[in-house]
Amino acid sequence: MTTSLQAATTLHNGVKMPWLGLGVWKMNNDEEVVNAVRSAIDAGYRSIDTAMIYRNEEGVGQAVKASGVPRDELFVTTKIWNEDQGYDKALKAFEDSKRRLGLDYVDLLLIHWPGTDKFVDTWRALERLYADGQVRAVGVSNFKVRHLQELAANSPLAPMVNQVEFHPLLTQQDTLAYCRQHGIQLEAWSPLMQGNLDQPLLRSLADKYGKSPAQIVLRWDLQKGVVTIPKSSNPQRIAENADIFDFSLTDEEVGRIEALNEERRFGADPDTFLF
Repeated sequence: MTTSLQAATTLHNGVKMPWLGLGVWKMNNDEEVVNAVRSAIDAGYRSIDTAMIYRNEEGVGQAVKASGVPRDELFVTTKIWNEDQGYDKALKAFEDSKRRLGLDYVDLLLIHWPGTDKFVDTWRALERLYADGQVRAVGVSNFKVRHLQELAANSPLAPMVNQVEFHPLLTQQDTLAYCRQHGIQLEAWSPLMQGNLDQPLLRSLADKYGKSPAQIVLRWDLQKGVVTIPKSSNPQRIAENADIFDFSLTDEEVGRIEALNEERRFGADPDTFLF
């Protein structure tokens, strides 16, 4: 059971990854992202998730450097964007991301979307970066089971992480089951359904535990064994999102939240979000 903000899962290569992190999607590459990351680190967060396409890697790097926390205690994720897929382009894109971040290495590098036909070549680039020690772990994002199966047929190295849209209205049971079976850590983006939390069950559980509906969902993620990265630039909300380690949902409550599933996406579908 995860009992603190510093609690971490162990990826299949032995690297430890915090269960809860900060997502910085749609944050401006200025004081907004710098202050959000600093607020999160000050509140005890140790995991920050960015991407090239967020266009705020510089700000994330500035905040990491200014935090005063030793680099080896922080876990920084970035991603290869669609236009940078392919072996050579992915290698260059990573160098550009690393330069913008101002870091000697990245803890987790993901392929942002599967796209149509280049992700196997892109994965070869990630394998090289991993072998060279420039990234501590490699993974994918928005991959469905068929994408993961294609990677498995072409590489002996399984992704350490698959970051997907995951929340009570989109529980991705087949993807979660496949990842568990193959030692791939599932990670949730948009865990708070982009604010669509007005569910009677979530409200009633929030009342029961003296928490917010958002805190109920984030606790549910952790009890499902899913890493989660809620996004907020509000210091009070960042702290509130982390205040989920002093209670536990019952197994029956976990199941009831899971039963809210509608296969409803608030983000893009990997099958239609192509190059």
